[in-house]
Amino acid sequence: MGLGDKIENIKDDLTGKSKEAAGKATDNERLEAEGRADQTKADLNKAGENVKDAFKN
Repeated sequence: MGLGDKIENIKDDLTGKSKEAAGKATDNERLEAEGRADQTKADLNKAGENVKDAFKN
């Protein structure tokens, strides 16, 4: 996993958390769902990169 990929995943995760929090604070269900989706995307990307790294050796 390259450094750029790690940074991108962290950015997506933090963006998702902030969107989810803002959605909860304003009762905006769409924004809250977008935040959860961003976090899920980051988790999936991280898992995929970990699999790639496992097979490099």
